[in-house]
Amino acid sequence: MSIEVKVPVLPESVSDATIATWHKQPGDAVKRDENLVDLETDKVVLEVPSPADGVLKEIRHQTGDTVNSQDVIAILEEGAAAEAAKPAADKPAPRAAAPAKAEAPAKPAAGKPGGDDLSPAGRRMVSEENIDTSQVEGTGRSGRVTKEDLVNFSKGGQPQAAAPSAPAARPATPGARPEERVPMTRMRARIAERLMQSKNSIAMLTSFNEVNLSKVVQMRKQLGEQFEKVHGVKLGFMSFFVKATCEALKRHPVINASVDGNDIIYHGYQDVSIAVATDRGLVTPILRDAQDMGFADIEKAIANFAKKAREGGLTLDDLQGGTFTITNGGTFGSLFSTPIVNPPQSGILGMHAIKERAVVENGQVVAAPMMYIAISYDHRIVDGKDAVLFLVDIKNQLENPHKMLLGI
Repeated sequence: MSIEVKVPVLPESVSDATIATWHKQPGDAVKRDENLVDLETDKVVLEVPSPADGVLKEIRHQTGDTVNSQDVIAILEEGAAAEAAKPAADKPAPRAAAPAKAEAPAKPAAGKPGGDDLSPAGRRMVSEENIDTSQVEGTGRSGRVTKEDLVNFSKGGQPQAAAPSAPAARPATPGARPEERVPMTRMRARIAERLMQSKNSIAMLTSFNEVNLSKVVQMRKQLGEQFEKVHGVKLGFMSFFVKATCEALKRHPVINASVDGNDIIYHGYQDVSIAVATDRGLVTPILRDAQDMGFADIEKAIANFAKKAREGGLTLDDLQGGTFTITNGGTFGSLFSTPIVNPPQSGILGMHAIKERAVVENGQVVAAPMMYIAISYDHRIVDGKDAVLFLVDIKNQLENPHKMLLGI
């Protein structure tokens, strides 16, 4: 029986998707729930699984095609795997050609640049596409090969075909300055669009303060081991900032509001977006109803988001919505920055690196773990007074963490 393979239903905010990579070709046997194709949207890469065991009979949209929700992209012949295998065994000619392709390394060998720390999705693609990762230029951190690199490489053809022309394409000319032009991914283009939207549509202003994290650091040292033993997750700094943010948003609701035309929408809940850096760009998965979450709930959710982001497993539901954002440039060493508001939100909190600095306490100069914090906000609805008081509120809670535990 023939089964139509369709594009999943896309949210209203995602108009269409692009065929990124077919992992199966017509005539290939497939198993139920095996990934057939990757679809790239503005925010995430979606995997389309096989609806049944069978053989991929027909592909109706090729790599690079734009597709919409529920478009038929392939036809699957259910239960035809056994029949498909027999003709393949009876045809010596295709098998004679196979070794020529198999001579290239099919899997990343130990020690090859970027091949040792591929995500599960990347390893699967390397295996299915017979890609030699030593031929792929990695654009991730420290030259790491990402799934996007593998997708772009597969579009450009097999390394065997490119190898002979390499000497002619790269003459040994002293002082040569090579350049490479590549199209933006849909996700990168969307990030660029939203940043320009923020710049052009929001009257954005940033205020700064600094916070002494001595008591938070002390609490983590005293209770961190017990916390991890009880909850199975480490007690990080982010849960303190999320809890402090939620309490401050309750007292300064305009920071949690958004602009819709000439209206201001006040949200009676705190859906906090957490900025997470991935190899494909910045994403902001959401802690929904963060005001009701405990420290352990927050830490577990953030750890889960980080894992899903590394493995390309974030879904559109993880990224839809959000009333306020927290971003932590300090994980990369940033000491000071002006974060950009993520519209239609009206505010974003920027965390930075913790540095020991000399401060005065009770008339004495002491060394303390200090962090600069920033609030960028939409000045159309948020006055400077509200933004400054919001930041001071967060500072006071973090310098007196027992207050946030008591909700005061």
